[in-house]
Amino acid sequence: MHNAPKTTAKRPLIVGLGGTARAGSSSEKALEYALSKARELGAETELLAGSDLVLPIYAPENLERNATAQHFVAVLRRANGIIVASPGYHGSLSGLIKNALDYAEDMRADEAPYFEGRSVGLIACAYGWQATGTTLTALRSIVHALRGWPTPLGVAINTSEGNFDKDNIAAHPAIERQLGLLAAQVVQFAQQRAAYLAAG
Repeated sequence: MHNAPKTTAKRPLIVGLGGTARAGSSSEKALEYALSKARELGAETELLAGSDLVLPIYAPENLERNATAQHFVAVLRRANGIIVASPGYHGSLSGLIKNALDYAEDMRADEAPYFEGRSVGLIACAYGWQATGTTLTALRSIVHALRGWPTPLGVAINTSEGNFDKDNIAAHPAIERQLGLLAAQVVQFAQQRAAYLAAG
């Protein structure tokens, strides 16, 4: 049985992966807010966004990795839980996020391969409800393929609503509650799995 990375002093590391190449996007702001809720629950967090995700196109036959790719995979390896936030582009996740997730292939031979033993919370931001739903579905399929455990709740954020303020998530009580619940599910799974492994 494969083991997930050990927690440090019972504080799980939750890694946030997402956003766009442009800093401060809606998906990045939602991700940052979810990570802040994870910290309130006692987790350590690390954000991979913006330039952290600008990676060479993943190619299985190319084993060379630049410093950005090496750092990206090293952070994922240490994660006890993951939160992924993607914009919805043309009905699915962005190429930037998909390419970044493809780099999990570098973890295939790890003791905990891919996302094995990790809960994964998913957030989709799009200009309309249809794209949020299809983006969440695509993200769930990818996480399953990577052997991760998608949380029961996925958060869909419709940025086309005229009053949406990405810089103040707390101004949207429904979104705030959902992001808090998603963070709680990721952290609690990581804590419960750590307790299970410690008892075994």
